[in-house]
Amino acid sequence: MRAISVPGGAAFSRKDTDDLTQWANTLGAKGLAWIKWTAGGPESPIAKFFKPEELNAIREKVQAKEGDISFFVADAASVACKVLGLLRRRMAEKQKLIPEGQWKFLWVVKFPSFEWDAESKRWNAVHHPFTSPRPEDWPVLRKAVADGIGDPSKTPLAQVRARAYDLVLNGTEIGGGSIRIHNSENQALIFKLLQIPPETAQLQFGFLLEALEYGAPPHGGFALGLDRFTALLTGEPSIRDVIAFPKTQKGQDLMSNAPSPVAPLQLRELGIKLS
Repeated sequence: MRAISVPGGAAFSRKDTDDLTQWANTLGAKGLAWIKWTAGGPESPIAKFFKPEELNAIREKVQAKEGDISFFVADAASVACKVLGLLRRRMAEKQKLIPEGQWKFLWVVKFPSFEWDAESKRWNAVHHPFTSPRPEDWPVLRKAVADGIGDPSKTPLAQVRARAYDLVLNGTEIGGGSIRIHNSENQALIFKLLQIPPETAQLQFGFLLEALEYGAPPHGGFALGLDRFTALLTGEPSIRDVIAFPKTQKGQDLMSNAPSPVAPLQLRELGIKLS
């Protein structure tokens, strides 16, 4: 359960809240609950389900003032955070709460290394299986593997944090990277955690495991999203306005005229046969 409050949002019409609910549904939310905090008390279709003291506790928790509106999403953490994050930006733009000419940088660190997939009942790598966990979290990971990989309520793998990092500028991610695993035993342990059989790991990543056995220094990297960065610097709302070869909604590149027919000779060189 996540919530945000919008200053002055109690003035929103029912059409405004209905439109926002439909918009939230397109982002994957199952709904978008709301409470308006007015002089006459809380106004909301869900207010009747709460006791007065519970409503007061909610208002205090979301730090809402009279005249504000609070929006709620109850879902998986990834969905709730994504939807309310986008809603927060949309509301800030509508209410003109974002000051112009200011550049606010933020590093996001300590991402979770693994997430539980309830459908397949297994752990997955949040970033990718080559991102190194933080040094202090390796003991937790090793103990989890030794005790058996299973039910997340009994396995503290969700507490393991990755050595990954994103750079955010004015609320927009403009780059990211990570420190990689440089030890073959540690890499094999991660494959075991992700339930990748040894023969599959050897078939797909044997070259990497072998290379790491010869010794590799700690290494990592960072990639900058130049298009997004340029769009922010120029004040353009879309990266389409700043990238060199923008695509249409149909995936066509009007500058290079792609996609276009391919000569039979080119297909033969690539070993491709069209049917």
